[in-house]
Amino acid sequence: MSPEKPRKSKVSSPPRSASSADRHYEHDGRIEYLDRKLAEFGIRIKDADSQKVTGEVFDEVTLLALYKLVNKKIISSMGGSISTGKEANVFLAGKTDENGEEISAAVKIYRLRTGNFTTMSEYILGDPRFAGIRRTHKDIIFAWTKKEYSNLSRTKEAGIPCPTPYAFDRNILVMEFLGEGNIPYPQMRQCLPGTPAEAYEETIGLIRDLYQKARLVHGDLSEYNILTGPDGLILIDMAQAVTPEHPRAYNFLFRDIKNINRFFANKCKTTDEHELFRNIVGEEFFEI
Repeated sequence: MSPEKPRKSKVSSPPRSASSADRHYEHDGRIEYLDRKLAEFGIRIKDADSQKVTGEVFDEVTLLALYKLVNKKIISSMGGSISTGKEANVFLAGKTDENGEEISAAVKIYRLRTGNFTTMSEYILGDPRFAGIRRTHKDIIFAWTKKEYSNLSRTKEAGIPCPTPYAFDRNILVMEFLGEGNIPYPQMRQCLPGTPAEAYEETIGLIRDLYQKARLVHGDLSEYNILTGPDGLILIDMAQAVTPEHPRAYNFLFRDIKNINRFFANKCKTTDEHELFRNIVGEEFFEI
């Protein structure tokens, strides 16, 4: 009888660190969980738009912020896409007003993966209202969302036409939907209120009021981010707006004036940019 071979003792292997596949599975699991929680409120994200947009926009951080807004009863339903911009997607949504009636709202979601960090930083880091924020990609986008909410509130309080801001969380801004039915109001480039000369004077008046009453400079004004409503022109896309204390505020203001003059140049008589600039800022610029 041959002797038994000695048995190899079993050595326990070290605990396996989570692989990228495991982490991906956990990440997907959290997203599915948040999607189910939102579905309990009747909100189906996957119905909001195409699968591509869903993947780009509704990541875990965004779904969590959306869940909080739904849980606070700021959003009651979610619809399809209104617009897709360089940094954000805007969706139609439902909101319950103070009378318990369903009204339309706009949900603006700044994309965490594709947001233009460099451009946002230029407007935020020189703004004294946002001094001391961390300079990570995510923190800049969160500050950008808060900044648009703050700028809209300030503009509205000054009596200047803009969407009413309702709430924000992380990279999501909920505001008034500007349109009839489910159709947004047209951009100024598509539809002028009255004659070109009247529209030009109204636009210059908005720039002046924004600076003198709200103490803001839009910073990216053009025919694309002014809407034509039934009562006149409405300013939108206010995230980049800065106070006069921003080191580049006057450069931004002059650029806004030039953009508007360029648009109206072949439509009506325009006023010299330098003259408009002096009329808007008064003696302030020359006292600095």
